[in-house]
Amino acid sequence: MTESSAVEIEIATRRLTAALDALESAVERRRDADRDENELATRIQALGADRSRLADELDGALMKARKLERTNREISDRLDSAIVTIRSVLDTGEDG
Repeated sequence: MTESSAVEIEIATRRLTAALDALESAVERRRDADRDENELATRIQALGADRSRLADELDGALMKARKLERTNREISDRLDSAIVTIRSVLDTGEDG
């Protein structure tokens, strides 16, 4: 083997080593990107589940609030009626 062949082999070996290092780095970056992507997908899925749960809780709270409003109106109407009745009785008592 001539000295020039040995130099060419050394240069080719260095280029191959550099290419393999670059490939390894690219694979590692891709692996990191995939891991980040998977973590993001997991977070998005968790946020979707939280959103659904919160929407259900909100629907329940709105239904409860509407029921309380109806009950409040009914009680208010009954109190108004009772006040009218009591005033009527008191007015009748004062006349007699």
